Amino acid sequence: MRVLVDTSVWINYFGGGAKSSPLDRLIDDDLIVTNEIILAELLPLLIVKRQKRLVGLLKKVALASLSVDWNEIIDFQTHCIKSGINGIGIPDLIIAQNAKQGHCAIYSLDKHFEMIKEIAGIKIFTDVKSAYRL
Repeated sequence: MRVLVDTSVWINYFGGGAKSSPLDRLIDDDLIVTNEIILAELLPLLIVKRQKRLVGLLKKVALASLSVDWNEIIDFQTHCIKSGINGIGIPDLIIAQNAKQGHCAIYSLDKHFEMIKEIAGIKIFTDVKSAYRL
């Protein structure tokens, strides 16, 4: 199964953080995808910091086709509020919807996705072995 790698993982990875260590294997196995929202969160700072190599590498990652169904986003947010899950941003809901549409697991260090996995019908990446089982 493909894995949609969230911004939080990339930031940790670029900083040499241990929390993103499975990313090397996912990259080697060609299982990762990204989307325009994640790139919009990552690329500006990398461009300003003149990290041309990282910008080029990120632009080569396969894109999960992004088509926003606003009615579903509203439905997700309504269910979150009814469930007492507050503070889930619209970008995270769109990323969740994108993962659902693309049949991808989400790899994130952001706990929001774990909180909304049932509401959004998404799978959460937990380790490399899980990517092959999902």
